[in-house]
Amino acid sequence: MPFDTSGLPQPPDARAWSFTEGFSAETSSMIEARRRSAELKAHFVSPATGSALQFLARAIQAQHIVEIGTSTGGATQWLVKALPEDGQITSIDVDGEHHRIAKELFTRADIPLHLTRLITGRPAEVLPRLSDGAYDMVVIASDASDLNPLLDQAVRLLRLGGLVVVLDAFGGGKVGDPAQRDSATVARRLLVQRMGNDPRLTPSLLPVGDGLLAAVVNSYELPADH
Repeated sequence: MPFDTSGLPQPPDARAWSFTEGFSAETSSMIEARRRSAELKAHFVSPATGSALQFLARAIQAQHIVEIGTSTGGATQWLVKALPEDGQITSIDVDGEHHRIAKELFTRADIPLHLTRLITGRPAEVLPRLSDGAYDMVVIASDASDLNPLLDQAVRLLRLGGLVVVLDAFGGGKVGDPAQRDSATVARRLLVQRMGNDPRLTPSLLPVGDGLLAAVVNSYELPADH
């Protein structure tokens, strides 16, 4: 059955979309991170997505954040602005070149060294070494073919009331189109559906950038009948 759109506002046109993306100003190092990511065909965040991440982190007074998929550090730069002096972002990426560029841009942005911890490695190997319930926010910016294990790890790492955030939830516009069946799109679609139905989570799908799916962790245990 198709979704009933009666009474809903029209989707934004190009001017409204441009206004939304231009509402939050990027620094020169954030713009450079986007440019370098595009050159590497790596993940990057739009200004609206970055400012949404910063807003969410500040709203929950996040001190400790895990980022799965550093790319060239654009999202990290937005998030670090929400941290207190004793906070830290642990950012994981399989590509050492991504981390080299991210460190270069962090230096240019005058980000104190102690606020970021970059770990080069596979998330499946790194995440199990991080402590249960020790983090306030986990950001998933990964194009892995199986995203379910990342969600399970995120819930484990977060305190109750913490946030798990999935970037690029629309998958380039493909996730909402059932006809799109490539492996990356199917993996992202399954993750979005799972988060929408997981009784441990309170989710919301936000139409910024390429989609931002955020969910509050309410419980660690699934109901017996789930």
